[in-house]
Amino acid sequence: MSQPAQLTDLEVERLTRRGLRLAQFTVVYNVAEGAIAITLGLMAGLVSVVGFGIDSGIESVAAVLVGLRLASRLRHGEADERMERLTLKAVAATFFLLAAYVTFEGIRSLVGGETPETSTPVIVMLMASIIVMPVLAAMKRAVGVRLGDNLILADAAETRICVWLSVSTLAGVLLFQLTGASWLDPVAAFIIAAFAIHEGMEAWEGELIEGDDDDDD
Repeated sequence: MSQPAQLTDLEVERLTRRGLRLAQFTVVYNVAEGAIAITLGLMAGLVSVVGFGIDSGIESVAAVLVGLRLASRLRHGEADERMERLTLKAVAATFFLLAAYVTFEGIRSLVGGETPETSTPVIVMLMASIIVMPVLAAMKRAVGVRLGDNLILADAAETRICVWLSVSTLAGVLLFQLTGASWLDPVAAFIIAAFAIHEGMEAWEGELIEGDDDDDD
């Protein structure tokens, strides 16, 4: 982690604690969301909704990893650079795991000709995620940028994936209700896989700080 020179030790500790709280909230929220999404997705036969639930679980794992490292920093007063790099790569691996899962399920759905059912509870759940996750991602990104911290920025990127997953999954469900085209659901899953691979590669290479700096120009 490269700490910006303008931050005092007190500011670094305050931001680190904020990052830890955001990671803890992510775990609690996503465990609940994942359980609901997987249950509703299996009941309705919606592959992208099941994938959404799996993503929530994967995001929880990533948030746990990030939270453990932030807690360690607060206990020891400094970052273990080797563990930070290993944790960042572990978080990056969760992106690839998500991409592999939704791609497999999307192909299986297309080949098997599965026809999903409509589900009002699924739509409500996805709308809630679209409201909550962008705020959470923005708060994480703000902390990561202030600290110059790729690990927190990777966690923010994972949360942004959840936002895109919510949007594309909701679009797939609503378009199915309007058109009856069952292929829209797995296609939505393929879009998510592409986002996940892109963000995972950036996290693996430690390029998230540079990417965020570009966004701010």
